[in-house]
Amino acid sequence: MSGVNSWLQRQRKGDLAELASHVGLKNYEAFKKPELELALDEYLGENSTQFASDPKLAPYYSSRARTIGSPVKRDSSSYADAPVEKLKVTKRRVIKAIEDVAPAPAPESEDEPAATAGTSTALVQTPGRALSLASRIPLPATPADVANAVDRGTQVVKTRVASIYQESGITEATHATRESLSTVTSILFVISAFELWFLRPEVLPDRYAFTIPAISFLGTNDYPVLVPDLFLLLTSSFWSPTLLWLFTSTLLPTAVGYFFNLSVAHQSGRRTRASQQSPEYVVDPLTFSIVKALISFVVYGQKVTFGGWIDEESIARISSAVYGGYKGILVGTAITGLTSIYDAVLRK
Repeated sequence: MSGVNSWLQRQRKGDLAELASHVGLKNYEAFKKPELELALDEYLGENSTQFASDPKLAPYYSSRARTIGSPVKRDSSSYADAPVEKLKVTKRRVIKAIEDVAPAPAPESEDEPAATAGTSTALVQTPGRALSLASRIPLPATPADVANAVDRGTQVVKTRVASIYQESGITEATHATRESLSTVTSILFVISAFELWFLRPEVLPDRYAFTIPAISFLGTNDYPVLVPDLFLLLTSSFWSPTLLWLFTSTLLPTAVGYFFNLSVAHQSGRRTRASQQSPEYVVDPLTFSIVKALISFVVYGQKVTFGGWIDEESIARISSAVYGGYKGILVGTAITGLTSIYDAVLRK
């Protein structure tokens, strides 16, 4: 049978209570209607020989006989109520375990045997506890439930990561850095810094300072720490090549670019005196690049000392230290010159 008898399900709770009292079912007052239906169904099924001839229970046994005797209904219900049957088998196993471990209650009278009293009491008290215990049995999650849980977790992680990214200010810092570097002046500074990076070990070489001992826990070896020899700042060995590089790569090109500033002349020719504004560039980048290329080619390429004013050794040290020699300097000036022309075209 796939469930509680349909005739019992159609009865009201008051009728079921009266029927329980009629058949001698004990402790039924605390049962809810589904529990009372299940208790009556099991009790009447086990004692069918005793109550089959009772006229008051004739509708119950007739409905029970039709349910058991119909092969079509039995087959269809076996497929439709398969999960219910599994749950009922689980409940009955739990009931059996409770009956095995629970002590049998004492008989109510001397005439009634202890085994009969224990069986009837267990029959009455077991359904409520079985239903309560079965409701707490966790059922396995379906694939759809697992997929939904994964989707919800993924969405929460995405939302949290996006929130952290926005709060970190990385986007604003990236945009500000891009705007700062997207100028001709920034490119000029980058190229000069590139030259100075290779020139520094020549004019201010590193000296041993101390050693960081090995750490066995991290698997590191001894690491010698080298720092620039700042005592060379007091010697001509540092200042002679440094001042020569500053003069040829920065001071002279800047001075000529300031006075020969084509952007200022073009701006004053387009606007009236009342509407004139500050020039786009204080130092013309194209003029700066041209002058730097010329002076670098004359000094480092042709080794011109201008009557002994420039030390030949300083020229040789700078040419050997800068990446690519004087040709590397010329490549840098070509890049900045083309960049300044491209910037002027974009401004039009």
